[in-house]
Amino acid sequence: MILVTGASGLVGLHLIKQLSEENIPIRALYYSSIPKLLDNTIEKNIEWFQCDVLDIISLEKAFTSITQVYHCAAMVSYDQRLHEKMKEVNIEGTANVVNFSIEKNIKKLIHVSSIAAIGKEEDDSLITEKTEWIKNGYTSTYSESKFYSEMEVFRGIGEGLNAAILNPAIILGEGNWDRSSSNLFKIVHDEFPYFTNGKTAWVDVKDVVKAMILLMHSEVNNERYILSAGNFSFKEIFTMMALSMNKKPPYRFAAKWMTALVWRLAFVKSILTGKVATITKETAHSAQQISNYDNSKFLKQFPNFSFEKIELTIDRIGKNFIS
Repeated sequence: MILVTGASGLVGLHLIKQLSEENIPIRALYYSSIPKLLDNTIEKNIEWFQCDVLDIISLEKAFTSITQVYHCAAMVSYDQRLHEKMKEVNIEGTANVVNFSIEKNIKKLIHVSSIAAIGKEEDDSLITEKTEWIKNGYTSTYSESKFYSEMEVFRGIGEGLNAAILNPAIILGEGNWDRSSSNLFKIVHDEFPYFTNGKTAWVDVKDVVKAMILLMHSEVNNERYILSAGNFSFKEIFTMMALSMNKKPPYRFAAKWMTALVWRLAFVKSILTGKVATITKETAHSAQQISNYDNSKFLKQFPNFSFEKIELTIDRIGKNFIS
């Protein structure tokens, strides 16, 4: 039986859909409520199991009769009030998954990390899996949590665990439009007018799932791979999103001083209202950064693999959003 942590998230839902179509028994972990399945998911192949990765008692039960593990569970938040909880979930939760994977002698663990766990270059040169991660004043807590969660996986490998890590770019896919990167489509649909000069890597959730399964069935161990369909500016991505939904693309440039002002105002508003800030110091800085990621290592390892063009990905998702 296959264990999927974080099965109710964007990657998890698309993963169990693909696995269910292959008639493989799956134990799908969820935190609070069983999510609505994606179309064509074969429910009879899925055993839903409520579990918090921080709860070692329920997690140990979840590992009963498991042979392979896809660790997708993670918390993403740029709200300062949730930073300690996020570090606990992402680092300690991963440590628990690693420990039970070793104890239960599972065949292989695939850990879904993020490009946030990889270092940055000072110039516009390509960022690779070897780019050193260094904490500085602009490092997000999410980045820190994902970096140290990877350290737990490498610690497990040192103790004999067969495991590999994927570092997806910003993942785009159909899902809960109020959560994760899917929310970007909702923002663009509302014709948010601003754009920045920031640039980063993007990838289709279907390609992430395809890569996860491919890596699971390979002989690869003790490696990490960047997954990216290409590097695009936020303006380019938002424009493609807008056109896919027949909406007006962003047209007002937001300079650094403007985003700096906005995140400060959003922070004050969040304190007064108690609501989570949609724009923070970390997201404002990220929106202005130019980062170029190199996907060649994965493509060299798996030469028959190809990434969906991001234009086609966005067109598909945008049409799904308005349908």
